Amino acid sequence: MDIDTQKEGSRARLVLNGRFDFNSHVVFNETTDSLLREACINELELDFDQVKYIDSSAMGMLLLLKERAKGASKSITLLNCKGAVAQVFELSNFRRLFTIR
Repeated sequence: MDIDTQKEGSRARLVLNGRFDFNSHVVFNETTDSLLREACINELELDFDQVKYIDSSAMGMLLLLKERAKGASKSITLLNCKGAVAQVFELSNFRRLFTIR
């Protein structure tokens, strides 16, 4: 998976592209850890428009990110979830855990 990071003010948008699975954990954790350490960033938006596949390990990464973001007083929003990704989030009740737009 590739991640393109765009910063605007206090918001960082991570545009995810490709398969979001266990093989993505290093790049995902390095990118999000770096952004969580930035004092000027208050919100992380994860854009799933170009993600066609997500597995349970990726969902675990999102849950861990949510915990780390809460500890850093930052919010997480999931954007452009569609197709198989939207189905997985719906079946797992991610709407109760995340803001999804």
